[in-house]
Amino acid sequence: MRVAWIGLGVMGYPMAGHLVARGGLQVTVYNRTAAKAAKWAEAFGGATAPTPAAAAKDADFVFACVGNDDDLRQVTTGPEGAFQAMKPGAVFIDHTTASARVARELHAAAKGRGLGFVDAPVSGGQAGAENGVLTVMCGGDPEDYARAEPLIAHFSRMRKLLGPAGSGQLAKMVNQIAIAGLVQGLAEAINFGMKAGLPMEDVIEVISKGAAGSWQMENRHKTMIAGKFDFGFAADWMRKDLGICLDESRRNGAPLPVTALVDQFYAEVQKLGGGRWDTSSLIARFQNLDRS
Repeated sequence: MRVAWIGLGVMGYPMAGHLVARGGLQVTVYNRTAAKAAKWAEAFGGATAPTPAAAAKDADFVFACVGNDDDLRQVTTGPEGAFQAMKPGAVFIDHTTASARVARELHAAAKGRGLGFVDAPVSGGQAGAENGVLTVMCGGDPEDYARAEPLIAHFSRMRKLLGPAGSGQLAKMVNQIAIAGLVQGLAEAINFGMKAGLPMEDVIEVISKGAAGSWQMENRHKTMIAGKFDFGFAADWMRKDLGICLDESRRNGAPLPVTALVDQFYAEVQKLGGGRWDTSSLIARFQNLDRS
């Protein structure tokens, strides 16, 4: 079995590595920065290619994890994109967080070329990618998913086909909408507790075992209390994702008042110079308000 991987960012780099380390697969990688592809190949024993098309040639499965809709189109249907070289019957698995519209568009383009296509955005962050315990939300045709699922299993602990093309991206939007509200609520709660003079580490230890508990509380309360936001999913990326959610909501008519508000709060974080701070940096807004 031959596998190609396109995009070696903080998520794609370890995910592709698991296909080799856990799956024992032969993987050829492409990355816009060739030096990073060379570094990956040296670490995992794979091969590199100069273009997405070259990486995808003769591959049975092609994975991608890039930045946005335009990046995804470039590496698939662009002049040197993977779709130009993939053999009939091969399956393209896209782990980019993108729009449902581009997923449907590329699914149709793939089918027109005799290819499979699965939109499969992930949740779990950099730590989840490095530890191979991501959650993967998938959309596409059942037969394509059935072929791809054993490979996706090498870097995930949960994966599921949720419907036709675009369903994976829509499920990721649900995920990000839920996270946005949770992180804002946690930021408000911790800021309130600190203003009240409470020992917040102790408070979180208690309330995290009750109805208020969440993954965000367990994993992000310390950075909020300490005011250190140097790891995790960046505010810039969250704004990109929330923009996708808000755009889709205008299509399907689902109101997202809290999501729209939190999106603007992240815009304030960006203005503070925190575009690369992780999502727990919402609490920094309160510190800035105190100074103003």
